[in-house]
Amino acid sequence: MVQRADSIVYVIDDDAAVRDALMVLLECCGMTVEGYGSIAEFTREHSPGRKACIVLDNHLPGVSGLDYLASRSSDCDLPVIMITGRADALTRARAERMGVLAFLEKPLSDDALLANIRVALGQA
Repeated sequence: MVQRADSIVYVIDDDAAVRDALMVLLECCGMTVEGYGSIAEFTREHSPGRKACIVLDNHLPGVSGLDYLASRSSDCDLPVIMITGRADALTRARAERMGVLAFLEKPLSDDALLANIRVALGQA
């Protein structure tokens, strides 16, 4: 899967090994990727305006993925694929109410992640 050069996938996960593995996978599929270890780092460093989606871990230092979704401004209304290693029905339901495109449990299926990214970039 090769994506257009003007689109990007933001990977936000505090586990550097997971973040790096996801970035390598996506780059091997021809995607442009930026990785961040926290919501604070993402909001400080990313530049809005590109066609994009976010692969977002829920359990992050400081602001969690769900807290970010609840408080994000309209200038960053990108499609979100939430990932987590500690899922439960309440977390899934809350994420879905906040409009996540997909809620995936770790360990992730590469095929499921890539399929959801394709959909997300089509909606971005």
